[in-house]
Amino acid sequence: MSNTKTLTLPNQLGSAILCMPNTAQPKAGVIVVHEWWGLNDYAKGRAEALADLGYAAIAVDMYGHGKTATDPEEAERMMNAAFAEPEKLNARFQEAKNLLVQHGNVDAHSIYAIGYCFGGAVVLNQARSGTALAGVASFHGLLETDSPAQAGSVNTKVLVTTGGADPMNGPDIVAGFVKEMQNAGAEYHLTSFPNVEHGFTNPAATENGKKYGLPLSYDKHADVSSWNALLDFMR
Repeated sequence: MSNTKTLTLPNQLGSAILCMPNTAQPKAGVIVVHEWWGLNDYAKGRAEALADLGYAAIAVDMYGHGKTATDPEEAERMMNAAFAEPEKLNARFQEAKNLLVQHGNVDAHSIYAIGYCFGGAVVLNQARSGTALAGVASFHGLLETDSPAQAGSVNTKVLVTTGGADPMNGPDIVAGFVKEMQNAGAEYHLTSFPNVEHGFTNPAATENGKKYGLPLSYDKHADVSSWNALLDFMR
């Protein structure tokens, strides 16, 4: 089992959950960014799973207020409010990275960032802006952006897994992302799982999809395959 503690980000930016492995030296550090629901048990569980595998992982509250959404309308409001203040998003990410180095006993050059849904967009935007990371991985993350990567701006490896039946990342959006990465000269790998909808790594997605009439559903194959791809990526 991992060791878990709550850390406060400086300058009233919010909080984060640090999960440490029971080893003398972590393999690497991982920043985990939550779905649009906020920093809930699912995101914390992913950080804990990484710690159990020997990584120091920090799940950061990118909304900054500690709240989680209970319905899609509330989640969308919180997500849009966060995107409207990119400087605060960047500050929270950088502070989480700093805390991982300070408290996680991790080399600053051995830090990865992974994100789900909203979090996938957050980590991809960090890659686009040239943030120094060992790699970023997006799971059913939002691929469309108003600020595409420029030639030479992406200096980290990029892993993207998406659902082939995810309307939030339709074929045109996926093709646009591929073109963006190619134009930027980025080292990237993208996997699209056929007939898989949005939220495929989260076991609660199917119930939420039915409850709210959204194209959300869990897919065990895509979940396990994308997780194994992440572990290979970080090795």
